[in-house]
Amino acid sequence: MTTEKDILDAHSIMHGKIEIIPKVKIESNQDLSIHYTPGVATVCNAIKDNRDLAYEYTNKGNMIAVISDGTRILGLGNIGPEAGLPVMEGKSLLFKRYGGVDAIPMCIGTTDEEEIIKFAKQISPTLGGINIEDIESPKSFRIVDRLSEELDIPVLHDDQQGTAMVILAGLINSLKLAGKDLNKVKIVVNGAGSAGMGVVRLLALAKVKNVYVVDTHGIIYDGRNEGMNEFKEEIARLTNPEKDKGSLADAAKGADVLIGLSKPNVFTADIVNGMNEKPIIFALANPMPEIDYDEAKKLGAFVVATGRSDKPNQVNNLLGFPGIMRGLLDSRAKKVTYSMLYDAAVALADSVGDKLSTEYILPSVGNPNESVGVFENVAFAVAETAVKESNSRITDLDAIKSTIRKNLERNRGLHEKLSKN
Repeated sequence: MTTEKDILDAHSIMHGKIEIIPKVKIESNQDLSIHYTPGVATVCNAIKDNRDLAYEYTNKGNMIAVISDGTRILGLGNIGPEAGLPVMEGKSLLFKRYGGVDAIPMCIGTTDEEEIIKFAKQISPTLGGINIEDIESPKSFRIVDRLSEELDIPVLHDDQQGTAMVILAGLINSLKLAGKDLNKVKIVVNGAGSAGMGVVRLLALAKVKNVYVVDTHGIIYDGRNEGMNEFKEEIARLTNPEKDKGSLADAAKGADVLIGLSKPNVFTADIVNGMNEKPIIFALANPMPEIDYDEAKKLGAFVVATGRSDKPNQVNNLLGFPGIMRGLLDSRAKKVTYSMLYDAAVALADSVGDKLSTEYILPSVGNPNESVGVFENVAFAVAETAVKESNSRITDLDAIKSTIRKNLERNRGLHEKLSKN
């Protein structure tokens, strides 16, 4: 069993999880003259005349920043930027390991919304994209929406958009197994934070009307005053068409799908028993879910998913963000759109293939080298939608797909070499 000492030792031995290494060799004065002075001035002048050439002559097109202010780190809360750095290093590691994306952790010393936006805008010339991570909501929503409007590079909010995409993929496959139509089922989301907001926006894009969101004050409805903000007001407009009121138990009566993005042990036996036939339960609070997997199955749940790796049907946002960002970067997309995320969810759901069952609704991450096809499928879907929406700087989809494939294959080769060493 891994102990806390084992974990601390593993982080201490290499002083963190990532480093920057060169792509080219410097072994002679000629190498220096090409890659630094005086030769680099030629590259500078070319980019000065055409800024888009930064994508050709620098690493801009494969470089992102993972930005956090440390206010919403995992389940630990507001622990500050230094304490959040191990998480951002870990996220950067996963971007590289699974998607071949060079990600720099940026844990910054301000919690002021305007200062965070200003910082992201100031460093954007270096980057092909930005990932906003572990910033408290609703501040994080405002930051992402503003940056998406004001920058010409994509801004991904993985806690909101990546997680929602993976949830939708699992939901698509669960409903397929249950023989139910996404546009006809009743869906209840318990939790109105980042992931809940993302799920609502994705379902709204799919024109799913029978959706209900519950927070600590009960069912959200248009006209509610208690505990509201501009984003919960958006949720109210997009869900609960009859303006129903009440508790989680009231909302869950007759529901086909119950998605938990909240806290442990809130899905009781009475709630599960009040759902429609073949109930689908995504209990995603981590590490302790809204209801235990085995308990939910005993109560008759048709499909149960959790955020845990020791149970079937893990809903893991790792299935999403590396491929999403790979597709964004290689199409040189300007924005993240929910159409991209919807198409990526369909591609992820299709990646399960003939393995689909009530205990296998999503691909297993497993060995990164074995699951590279999953990330490729997601990246292809994102890139294809970017081109279709005229949201990309490159319009040749075949060329983009070739670049995606080469980048993933190159990344796999690099890590195979690293494993041998």
